[in-house]
Amino acid sequence: MDISSVIVSAKPEQGAHLKSLLEAVHGVEVHVTADDGRMIATIEAESEKDTVKTFELIGQMPGVLAVSMAYHQVETNPDEEA
Repeated sequence: MDISSVIVSAKPEQGAHLKSLLEAVHGVEVHVTADDGRMIATIEAESEKDTVKTFELIGQMPGVLAVSMAYHQVETNPDEEA
């Protein structure tokens, strides 16, 4: 499993709408929103490829000015380890 933290910069007047769009995406959770339109969110995905797709999707959402990866971690499944 891939776990990433992203910072999303948006137009302040579109912050509430964008938050709802982000939370509708599978694996995305918004944790903090600021009055100036910045948000901190996490992406949980099955693979790095899925994380990249979600990251790119966020960057193309209406009202998004920028999206930056702040943290990325790969968790292994303990049941699959030898």
